[in-house]
Amino acid sequence: MKILITGANGQLGKDVVSLLEETTPYEIYPLTKHDLDISDEIAVNKMVQEIQPNWILHCAAYTKVEDAEDNGNILNWKINKEGSAYISSSGNNVHANLIYISTDYVFDGTKKGQYNTSDKTNPINQYGAAKRAGEEEIVKYTPNAHIIRTSWVFGEYGHNFVYTMLNLAKKLDTLKVVNDQYGRPTYTKDLAAFMLYIIENNIPGGIYHFSNEDTATWYDFAKEILKNERVNIIPVDSSEFPQKAKRPQHSVMSLDKVKDTGFSIPTWKNALDRFMKNMAKMKG
Repeated sequence: MKILITGANGQLGKDVVSLLEETTPYEIYPLTKHDLDISDEIAVNKMVQEIQPNWILHCAAYTKVEDAEDNGNILNWKINKEGSAYISSSGNNVHANLIYISTDYVFDGTKKGQYNTSDKTNPINQYGAAKRAGEEEIVKYTPNAHIIRTSWVFGEYGHNFVYTMLNLAKKLDTLKVVNDQYGRPTYTKDLAAFMLYIIENNIPGGIYHFSNEDTATWYDFAKEILKNERVNIIPVDSSEFPQKAKRPQHSVMSLDKVKDTGFSIPTWKNALDRFMKNMAKMKG
């Protein structure tokens, strides 16, 4: 079996590649943005035709949420919408199965309860709008694709909230952290494990919401990250940190559909603990 992975050098992509290479006999084709510009339709078609993958794991994305509001907006749409269309249409031409990684930012965050996979989307920033458009392009060409919406992603590779908090705690005695936005943190290793679970267990296509179990605010998350650090953490309203891109206030997504597949989802505190141990190992 051949598996093509886009965004193979990204925060999620690296963990997906490692997991597949270490635990499966499959032929893995990890493509970074230097190997393949997914916004180049001809290049995408050529690459997919050459490899003839059985599965495409589409992890590549433009993720600079603030820049997507202005300077990066053209690139945001080129990669997240057009690139996804090219990946899906070229994959469909070779009858490849497809997993596309999307985001909780397709929702506006006004729902009090958990968002179900069938709930109406209403993105409130350009990144969310482009990712939602990407979902539509994926389904247009590969109707049985797996779309996984995730949130608050952290992992050993790349920039994320955990590293930001740890770095700030080294420089400052007091940190102010937003306490009025609710969501679910997601560990890249657990998301990668679910992607492999889909491949190996013939899980039906459709939209899935995946993150780690339990809900948190950014303040809750920061407190847990820094529980062993000597730093004072103060909860504040999000109005103290004005941003160009609006964020959903409440983007807690229901995990029921993933659980119904039989996949066991660890809590985010368990995931963070494993992340910290892995980070300590990497430092030697």
